[in-house]
Amino acid sequence: MVPGIAEPAVTLSEAQAYVRIETGEEEAIVAGLIRTASALCEAFINQVVIARAFSEVIPVSGAWERLTPGPVRAITQIEGIDEAGAGTPLQTGDYSIDVDSSGDGWVRIAGSLAFRHLRVLGTAGMAAGENDVPEPIRQGILRLVAYLFSSRDGGGGEPPAAVSALWRPYRRLRIA
Repeated sequence: MVPGIAEPAVTLSEAQAYVRIETGEEEAIVAGLIRTASALCEAFINQVVIARAFSEVIPVSGAWERLTPGPVRAITQIEGIDEAGAGTPLQTGDYSIDVDSSGDGWVRIAGSLAFRHLRVLGTAGMAAGENDVPEPIRQGILRLVAYLFSSRDGGGGEPPAAVSALWRPYRRLRIA
């Protein structure tokens, strides 16, 4: 996954309407719940929902290395990392990159390098913006926001099973 904060996949006004809030008194609470639900969605489906930049450090091995975030939209730069942690951009001929049909990004070093690690920069995400997010994912996020809002005082029990049912078709499991 891409470290950092998940982009909200639903708008504040959508969530307020779904939760049936008419005043703006609890906007900050709902906004926080949208961020939480969006992050939980990404963790469950093991994919970035709305495209954002990523940076991942991988070992220099000579073998194809699969990148963690997905689906990868673009790999924009590969840097060799020195002992001090500084990055040096590599020349295009020093590496090979691939993004396969399932959105997995792959990097392989073509020759021998003086670096032990590489920093891969790129963009990952299913959708370019919130309007491009598949509706079942959006509905699951709205349902989870409503659940979190209604149970914020400690009650509630388990989240609705409909949330995971909506997200399950988009879940990517990885075998190491």
